[in-house]
Amino acid sequence: MLRRLLILVAAVAVLAGCSSMKPEDFANNTPKLVLEEYFQGRTRAYGIVEDRFGNVKRQFVADIQGTWDGTTLTLVEDFVWNDGEVEQRIWKLAKQGEHGWEGRTADAIGPSRGKLYGNAFFMEYDFNLKYGDGRMKVHFDDWMFLQPDGVLLNRAEISKFGIHLATVTIAFRKEGVGMAPAAARTQAAE
Repeated sequence: MLRRLLILVAAVAVLAGCSSMKPEDFANNTPKLVLEEYFQGRTRAYGIVEDRFGNVKRQFVADIQGTWDGTTLTLVEDFVWNDGEVEQRIWKLAKQGEHGWEGRTADAIGPSRGKLYGNAFFMEYDFNLKYGDGRMKVHFDDWMFLQPDGVLLNRAEISKFGIHLATVTIAFRKEGVGMAPAAARTQAAE
């Protein structure tokens, strides 16, 4: 009886994490997202991290410098967290045909796989996430949606063994003239 109960709980956990949404569903949506154009130059990201219960645990601002060489989009992301932690992540995203992307970054386990259609981009990957004094292998399902006026919304679901752990919500915008870098703004507020 206990074995059947455990199998049922595992099946429910896996199915609860499954979504039927596909990037292809957004093929006709506008404005059209062109990653290499959107992230070329400077972009700013504002984000929150919520635990599985919806409690905001951390917040951040990230300055992103993007360069496109014709095949690879390089994103240098400088994070400033609300607890004072500063972090840098560098993504290399290679275009794979008309709709596909493959990404790599230092803490990812293997390459990420992405698809872009219309105004939507979906990328999934495994990641060695900082957790306490160590690291924990988790899975990311990462969605981006371009909105009017150049606002790009990002929602990433973090899971382990199919069980939802956290959600990261990010709003991107092209950096305006005269805006102080995130690190300088944080230092001025202290």
